[in-house]
Amino acid sequence: MLTGRTKGDTAPNKGQSYPPEPLTGQEVLTLIDACSNRAPTGIRNRALIVVMWRGGLRIGEAMALKPKDVDGKAGTVRVLHGKGDKARLVGLDPEAMAVVQRWIDKRKAIGIKGRAPLFCTLAGGPVSAPYVRMMLKRKAEQVGIEKRVHPHGLRHSLAADLANEGVPIHEIQQQLGHGNVATTNTYLRGLNPKATIETMRARQWPLRDT
Repeated sequence: MLTGRTKGDTAPNKGQSYPPEPLTGQEVLTLIDACSNRAPTGIRNRALIVVMWRGGLRIGEAMALKPKDVDGKAGTVRVLHGKGDKARLVGLDPEAMAVVQRWIDKRKAIGIKGRAPLFCTLAGGPVSAPYVRMMLKRKAEQVGIEKRVHPHGLRHSLAADLANEGVPIHEIQQQLGHGNVATTNTYLRGLNPKATIETMRARQWPLRDT
């Protein structure tokens, strides 16, 4: 039974390269729905998926969060140690924040102390990255998603969604915590070639009956 503790946090495919396969919003929602809405671990896993998806956090950033880093009224999450040990403030929409707040309330109710990591075991210990990867893979198989589902893929999904919504690239850069806009531009190129696709779909050619 998976409890949230797994030895070692190194990804089994470290050093390997896979093409990005961003999930659609509906696919992420099916992952969330596959997590129990009543059991504490299910409520926790729902909040974790939401933070990585709607907040665009890297798995290490999510695992390092403490309850104090979440400001429900302001709709923000403070990442204190991002890539390169850089801090940033990210925004969460009200629906996403409500999911996170529900886990915060639940962990208080079951006696988990505030100094424990935000996403912790029911005993207050840290949840490991391998557990999260396995949980996402298991849920994807459960709901029939055939894409490769992994924590960073949720970040890909946010980036693609924001680009599709016309969010300025510098805002996407800030949310994702990239060092410069060029990195974000390169990141989005493979995730969201929307303009190119629309151009190609608009082309016409005279098909003749034979």
